[in-house]
Amino acid sequence: MSLLPSFSLLGSGPTVVLLHDADGDHLSFAPQLETLACAGYRAVAWDMPGYGRSAPVEPYGFKGLAQRCLLLLDALQCGSVTLVGHGLGAMLALEVALRAPERVQRLALCAGGPALDAAATAAWVAPRLAALGEGLDMARIAERIVPRDAGPAALPEGLRLVHHAMGRVHPATYRRALQALPEFARGASALAQLHVPTLLVGGALDRCTPPEALLALAHVLPDARAVMLPGVGHWPQLENPEAFEGALLDFLAQPGRVLH
Repeated sequence: MSLLPSFSLLGSGPTVVLLHDADGDHLSFAPQLETLACAGYRAVAWDMPGYGRSAPVEPYGFKGLAQRCLLLLDALQCGSVTLVGHGLGAMLALEVALRAPERVQRLALCAGGPALDAAATAAWVAPRLAALGEGLDMARIAERIVPRDAGPAALPEGLRLVHHAMGRVHPATYRRALQALPEFARGASALAQLHVPTLLVGGALDRCTPPEALLALAHVLPDARAVMLPGVGHWPQLENPEAFEGALLDFLAQPGRVLH
């Protein structure tokens, strides 16, 4: 089995790599793949190891996931990139940037980041692990979790895609991804060294990564700004894709850092 993760690619231009959350797969960024391609970017949405057709990684953790992400960047032959991460994917984007800063031009972190607040992380992980412990299949877990963690203004079509993507996740992989979330070990001192233009996008009603957690992260990162979408929960890119994509495209259009 190839160690190269599976991925979807659309468009040409500067490369933007989309890293999904534990709750989904490459479909979690399906609208953005097309929008970015139409806007003149080479958009790549991967399946994290253990998801889709991507081989799992052993031991399962952020080091191995980051190494697989860098393997994908090597295969894409793309130089420095923008990493867009959602949930666990946001943590992974930070891990990649810390391990290989020369490979990352920008970061866009959506509804996710380091466990600056252990209580918030527990609120994210515990209900999902509890559902697995009850023996529910992933479709039924989605039926329980998505209404709980989405916002009242969510686009119905977006929520249907959240349900569909979550239903495709293998339960064993899901458990391991959830267990990895609290193990993200990068603290404020390490993150303060990340001089990378960073956009933080969150839902104003997100239970999993509440606005105060993203605002705290914005104060830690040297070059970050935060945008909160009203009426939105844990899936900003699917609950309000128009607003999310507007913020992302504005961010991408700004001058980036000079890599030496």
